[in-house]
Amino acid sequence: MNRIALSRFALAAIALASVAAFVLPARGERHTGIYPRMAPLAQYLMDKSAEIALARSAAPPSISKDARVLILTRSGYETAVNGSNGFTCLVERSWMSGFDDPQFWNPKGRGAICYNPPASRTVLRYDYERAKLVLAGLSKSQMYARLNAIVAKNGLPTPEPGSMSYMLSKQQYLNDDVGNWRPHLMFHEPQADGANGGASWGANLPASPVEMDSAHKLWPEPQTVFFVPLSKWSDGTPARPM
Repeated sequence: MNRIALSRFALAAIALASVAAFVLPARGERHTGIYPRMAPLAQYLMDKSAEIALARSAAPPSISKDARVLILTRSGYETAVNGSNGFTCLVERSWMSGFDDPQFWNPKGRGAICYNPPASRTVLRYDYERAKLVLAGLSKSQMYARLNAIVAKNGLPTPEPGSMSYMLSKQQYLNDDVGNWRPHLMFHEPQADGANGGASWGANLPASPVEMDSAHKLWPEPQTVFFVPLSKWSDGTPARPM
């Protein structure tokens, strides 16, 4: 299922600086923290302008400039900018990771992502639902149980055919272990498609560019996510070699 929540495109100079200072550790420092429970909500929130800029940095400007942009508020995700191309850009928090991820509550997590139109109609619902449960004050175990119950009643859609997303933001901060990791595309498939370990995609095979996260197992949502690392960030600058 989905693994790595990821990134977006060009920040205005001042917004870029403020976001980088907020989410990135000092050069040479990267320590995995311990996050047994949710931090105060304020630590997960961002300045509105900085969040819009970070969300847009998930995809090239040719896509993100006309996309709808969401921001996280104390009431959930809200539309900050209306779009016209069917794409939706937002910044995911660490609670979109697997429920067995020890950094599930890491307040520094900022995964800029831009969903294409099919994913905006289906996969985006997962972001809304998790944020709603978090803001309702549920614990991680309660969220996991609630999501499983919703899925059992077909309360969340499977990804529409063609669902994919961009995570190309140089400013993303996925977790303490990988930082901004790499720019990548994500392809959202119904969960059953991943039951064979991704063999039909050639995922995780030697020299294959297609990856499927097998580190975490607890993903209630009805999807499997395949991701393909790229060589450039959304601003056109090169990423470090694999």
